[in-house]
Amino acid sequence: MNPLERYAPLVDDEAAFLEACERSLPSVVRVNTIKTTVERAREALDDEGVAYEPTDWHPGILKLENSSPGTNWPYFHGWLHGQEEVSALPAIALDPQPGERIWDTCAAPGSKTTQIAAMMDDEGVLIGNDNNLGRLSALRHNAERLGVTNLVVSNQDARNFSMKPFGERTPDKSGSFEQFDRVLVDAPCSCEGTCRKNPDVLDEWTMNHVASVAGIQKGILRRAVQVTKPGGTVVYSTCTFAPEENEAVLDFVLEREDCEIVAWDVPDGFETAPGITEWEDDEYDSSVTNARRVYPHQNDTGGFFTAKLEVNA
Repeated sequence: MNPLERYAPLVDDEAAFLEACERSLPSVVRVNTIKTTVERAREALDDEGVAYEPTDWHPGILKLENSSPGTNWPYFHGWLHGQEEVSALPAIALDPQPGERIWDTCAAPGSKTTQIAAMMDDEGVLIGNDNNLGRLSALRHNAERLGVTNLVVSNQDARNFSMKPFGERTPDKSGSFEQFDRVLVDAPCSCEGTCRKNPDVLDEWTMNHVASVAGIQKGILRRAVQVTKPGGTVVYSTCTFAPEENEAVLDFVLEREDCEIVAWDVPDGFETAPGITEWEDDEYDSSVTNARRVYPHQNDTGGFFTAKLEVNA
């Protein structure tokens, strides 16, 4: 059975959902505002004769009509970065501000990390962590190409992330810190929502993998809440449709950590659906409806899930 068929009860149009999942993804770039402006980037593409269409909901996200992201000089100069359209949502929900201390728990290869850096105006401290040492080279490369200077790269298991290195930066502890203002948990997952660019994920899908990765997700999200200051923000996101990896993870953490799921403003023009409170034999906290689900047929994107949590003061 196609694992996507198990989500038929969740979507408003099963046929449109399944059909969209079989189409290839549009080629999309994000304008890197550390190095340029949206207007200059568009002018550069116009001068190069690269056809593009701005998205309805974000002026800095452009759909390229007939070319791949890495084949034009604005890309080589770090003005543009290839990033799937829907994956821009977590940073928007996080709403990072210049000068803050932010942790990206699973940062490589760096699309969301560099988006966060740009939203911070490259000011403050951004910790880009990944437990896969091999993937960190991609994170470093993307950060350098895009001109990010406020990034500190770390290689830890996010479930047991230690704040000790940041509390002892200097002998007098100037510039040290023990909590973050905001944390992004873009968690490893079963990746069903990426089937438009990687159809193999459906052939490799198993319930055992879903159960296994859900345990990892719970550990990372709990640690994220624990190291975020009271009143701070944690964003949890995945590229899967599975409630076991989405609402169930949120429900688990709500019962064990002092936090709540809050509503967040999805940009106008981008269609989403609320989180669900029931799945098969399980029921979830009613606040999971503040999370947002994205299905491929809604905006011609990949699938995604994003929730915003606030740590209680």
